[in-house]
Amino acid sequence: MRKFRCLCFLLLAGTLFLAAPPRSQAQVSIQIGPAPVCPYGYYGFAPYGCAPYGYYGPAWFSDGIFIGAGPWFHGPDHFRGHVDNHFDVHRGYRGPVPNRGDHAEPSNRVDQMDHFRGNEMRDGRGHAGGGRR
Repeated sequence: MRKFRCLCFLLLAGTLFLAAPPRSQAQVSIQIGPAPVCPYGYYGFAPYGCAPYGYYGPAWFSDGIFIGAGPWFHGPDHFRGHVDNHFDVHRGYRGPVPNRGDHAEPSNRVDQMDHFRGNEMRDGRGHAGGGRR
């Protein structure tokens, strides 16, 4: 009987020792939240502050609605549009910018900007290059 107990104990211990460790699954989820609500669009880089009137050219708007930039870009796949980087805060612009939730001035039409002079092309996903008009 003693040999039987030892054999059972060894079998149990061996089974526990050889048992596979529990498998764990990892999952990563990133929530970016809703796009900023800005009257003339927002910069395509964090913290996605509102851009001033004149930063984006008319190509960035569809029926007066901003097509987005950065993680919220929803324009065509091969889109490239002009921006005027004189209004870029990363390039030294320190003038007025609208706040989130502000409304556009009626005189600042985004679909007709005859005075717009973009000096850089952007693709909506943060890539820049070329572009004097």
